[in-house]
This record gives sequence, structure tokens and C-alpha cells, in this order.
Amino acid sequence: MHTTMPKAHRLLFATTIFLGAFLLFLIEPLIAKLILPWFGGSAAVWATCLVFFQTALLLGYLYADATIRRLSPKRQSVFHLGLLLVSLLWLPIAPQVFWRSHVTVDPAWRILGLLTFSIGLPFLVLSATSPLLQTWYARRAPGRSPYHLFALSNLASLLALLSFPFLIEPRLSSHQ
Repeated sequence: MHTTMPKAHRLLFATTIFLGAFLLFLIEPLIAKLILPWFGGSAAVWATCLVFFQTALLLGYLYADATIRRLSPKRQSVFHLGLLLVSLLWLPIAPQVFWRSHVTVDPAWRILGLLTFSIGLPFLVLSATSPLLQTWYARRAPGRSPYHLFALSNLASLLALLSFPFLIEPRLSSHQ
């Protein structure tokens, strides 16, 4: 059965997924660049950031999977929108100086703590958005494949990662 979905709804799904994936993969190098000088600028800082972001991405996917499996579609959207609203408390996203000053704690733990408390919830919620929306799309349009949304998400992620070194970093200082 192939059910039609209004074009405006399809566009909303696609736009939300594109922007979510783009923001998700743009924030990674941006926040890492901001905290790099705080911890000596070594490759270990980048590696620790990578561990955090990959773990948070996995946790976001686990959250999406658990939400889809355990909650009704209505409760999924209410719960996710609620978490999105709570994550607004983290705006503007900026590293907290508190984590810079604890020289007695291993830098890797300080970096993980800084990232967790500075952007943890917004990143986790944003990482769950694409899989949730793809599932909701598939439910609203039985017979239509949601895989083009997965491809769109991957394209947005790639564009974000490529835009940082070529467009953003050369034009904006860390302060900006």
C-alpha cells in the first residue's frame, strides 16, 4: 500500500533531518577547536573529543531505539520534544571554564566532563532526531521507503564536516 503524504510534510521531514545532521556534525569540530588550546593542543584532545562524540552518537541512537520500542508514537514525539526543550537550557553552547582549571584531574577526564556538561544533552537529543524522524516518516507513509532520508542525513553530515575546514575555520576565529 502506497499512502501519499502532503508535500509540505515530506519537506518538513527532509529539512529537519538535514538541519539536524548538519548541526550535529558541525558542532563536533567547532567545540573541539574551542577547547583545544585549553588542553595543550595535542592529538590526544582531538582523540578524546572523538571518543565523546562517537559515544554520545551511539547513546542517541540507543535512546531513539528504546523510545521507538517502548513508547507509543504520540508519547515518543512528546518525550522527544520535551527533551529538545530542556536541551535549550544549554544554549548558547559554549565550553565552561570550570573544566579548564582543575589541573589535578587527568585532562582526558576533564575533556569528557566538559563535553558532557557543556553539550551532552543537546548532542544526544540531536543525534536521536534523524532515526526518530525516519521511523515516524515510515509510519506515516506506509509503503514509502525512508532510506532517502538516511541518505540525506549522511549528505548533511558530510557537508558539515567539509564546511568546517574550508568555509568556517578560515573565516571565523575561535572567539567569533
